[in-house]
Parts: sequence; C-alpha cells; structure tokens
Amino acid sequence: MNTWARRLPFFYGWVIVAVVFVTMAIGVNARTAFSLFFPPIVAEFGWDQAVTAGAFSFGFLVSAVLSPTLGRLMDARGPRVVMELGVAATGAGLLLATLATQPWHIYLTLGVLVGGGSVCLGYTGQSLFLPAWFVRRRGLAMSLAFSGVGVGSIVLFPLLQAYMAETGWRQACFALGITTLLVLGPLNLLLRRRPEAMGLQPDGDPEPDASSAVVRKTNVVDAQWAAVDWTLARALRTRRFWWLACGYFCALFAWYAVQVHQTKFLVTVGFTPAQAAWALGAVSLFGVPGQIVLGHVSDRVGREWVWTLGSSGFVACYLILWSMQGQASMFSLGLMVLAQGLLGYGVTSVFGAIPMEIFEGKHYGSIFGTLMLAGITGGAVGPWWVGWVLDQTHSYAVAWLSGALMAVLAIAAIWMAAPRQVRAVAGRVH
Repeated sequence: MNTWARRLPFFYGWVIVAVVFVTMAIGVNARTAFSLFFPPIVAEFGWDQAVTAGAFSFGFLVSAVLSPTLGRLMDARGPRVVMELGVAATGAGLLLATLATQPWHIYLTLGVLVGGGSVCLGYTGQSLFLPAWFVRRRGLAMSLAFSGVGVGSIVLFPLLQAYMAETGWRQACFALGITTLLVLGPLNLLLRRRPEAMGLQPDGDPEPDASSAVVRKTNVVDAQWAAVDWTLARALRTRRFWWLACGYFCALFAWYAVQVHQTKFLVTVGFTPAQAAWALGAVSLFGVPGQIVLGHVSDRVGREWVWTLGSSGFVACYLILWSMQGQASMFSLGLMVLAQGLLGYGVTSVFGAIPMEIFEGKHYGSIFGTLMLAGITGGAVGPWWVGWVLDQTHSYAVAWLSGALMAVLAIAAIWMAAPRQVRAVAGRVH
C-alpha cells in the first residue's frame, strides 16, 4: 500500500464520497439538462415536441438495458473503468449534440450517449461499489454522496440557463460537455472498488482486528445466508431478489411519475409557471438535507424504517396533489414540496445499502445491475402511465392515487425482502 494511503486510512473513504458527490452533481444533471435544451431545440428546428422529447425517454430505456451489463463490467474491471466510460460517453454526447441537424442526431447524442453514460455516473453506477467502503456509516456516506445531485441541480442549472440565454443551446451544451470531460475524467481516477485493495478496511478502520471489525462480524444476523457466495444465478432463485425488484420498480414508478408530470399539473390547477418551476427546484433543495439526515438515521434504526419514511413521503405527496384538484393553495403546495423533498428523496440514502446487505459479495455488481433493470423500467413506466390515464379520463385523480398505491407497495416489498434479517445496522448491533 502507498505510504500516503497508510497515513490517511480513515479519510480515503470520504475522498471516495467526495468524488462521487462531484460526479453525480455533474453527471446526473448532464442528463437532466435535456429539459433546458428541449425548448430551444424545438424552437430552432420546429420538430414535433413528442418526437423531440422522445430522445430523453429513449435514453432512459437505453440506461435500463445497460444496467445488467454495467454490473458485470464493474465486477470484472472496477469503478475506474466504468466511470471513465461514462465520462467519455456523456462528454461525447454533449459535444456531438452541437452538430445536430436531424431528430435521430438528438436521439443518438443526448439520448443514447448521454443517457447511457449518465447511468454509469449516476445512482446505478455508484451503488455498485460505494457501499463496500462503509458498514457502520453506510447510510450516511451514501446520502452525502448522492446529495450531489440536488446540489448540482441548484448550482448548475441556473448557470447553464444564464449562459444559454447569452450564447444559445449549442454553446451551452458544448460547455457542459467540456466541463464533464475536464473535471470528471481526472477525478474518477481516484476511485477503487473496495478498501481492501488499498490495505484498508470499511469505515476507515486501518486494521482488520480493530474493535469496529468486531462490529462488522457481529452485525451478521443470518450467518448461513451471509456465507453464501451470491452470484446472479443464485440470487435470481431467491424470493428476496424478487421482492427487491418489486420494491425498486414501484419506488421509481412513484418517483418519476410525479417528477415528470407535477409541473404541468400545478399550472393546470391554477399556479403560475414560475410557481410551478419554484416547486420543482424547491423539491431538490429540500431533498439535500432530507437525504443526509435520513441516511444517518438508517445507520441507527435500520434501512426498512427509512425506506418506509421516504416512500411515505411520496404517498403524502400524491395525496396532496390529489386534494389540489378541488382546491389548491400555496400552503398545500408547500406541504407537497416538503413531503416529496425532505422525505421522498430520502429513499436514495438506502438505495444501494439495502441490496448490499442482502447480497454482499464479489458478484454484487451483476446482482444490483439486474435489480436496476427493474427499477429503471418502473421509472419509465410511471410517467407513461400517468399520461395514458390522463388521456383516457381527462383527470389526474386515478393517476395520483395509483402513484400513492405504488409507493405503498414499495414499502411492503422492502419489508418482505428484510435486509434486517441478514445484517443489522450499527445502531442495532449489541
């Protein structure tokens, strides 16, 4: 092990967290920035809005298909290869998009390249290796790292919008591409798959016989389950895997269904476009402290309880939206923002921790990547379902109630998967 690494055993795990924070702040929001580029692209070319917007949905489906392969690549080559591929694809997609003249150019660049690259840099890619760096502080570490998405959207989008207003969407897209390559390319060379590769231990414990190592041994509740060398094939034959798949499908259904449709709905019930836009930004703002606090709490009380609290935030969010159809007010809008941001976004703090505690092992990447195929599919189906219901009923009532139901099913599924029965969190170890 390098001398400098030996001197900083505790801090290197948090260096990894910082790298992930910056990577997600730029990488995930590079895909979300499509919403900023969308209006000027339509205005310039006059393409049908559905055709143009389809590039984002297409990229989402590409990321779902790539998730299992991404997991296998992580198992074989580690995070540096995966992340650098993501950086290269995302940067290339943004740069090449500036040359677009046909719809298929946007599908290939902002859809396939940016969509495929960002799945490496986002929740899926980071959850493949980051949980291995922490045990006692796993929830806190992941929530701090994932809060980069919210911080990045708050900082990056206003700057990008202002620059685009001055120079046009092509120049703004080019600048974002260059930023992605120059910042994330060198930064992600610091990543390692597991602390053991550097002679370190999870949570920064320098010696395997440290007192905290005893905690890691005694946090195993089901020794027979934990002793299994979990491969994807073995995991697929367990009920726990399918309960996790169900929970992730339902959770991302609930997440993206409201995220995509809430702005239009709020305008429909009487809020101004500025108020609706404020609500969307405020959700991300409140999501940052919500993620961090709930991540820390999950290390004390258990992953299921925080998953329940976060998913209950989406239940409340949907019920508040449903009630707004009769009478909307700024008070109800504020409650919706708090429920979705402070509570709902806290789900991400245990997103990678839950499956890691059930299927921890050298093949974890393949297992989690396949789980995310179910999750991302739910994220694609949710917005489509709300749109279809709206077309059929000309009302959001059924759509919002179905979103609340999916959040309830997500809660039930994770309790059935029961990570607490395999490994206990630090706060539950005696």
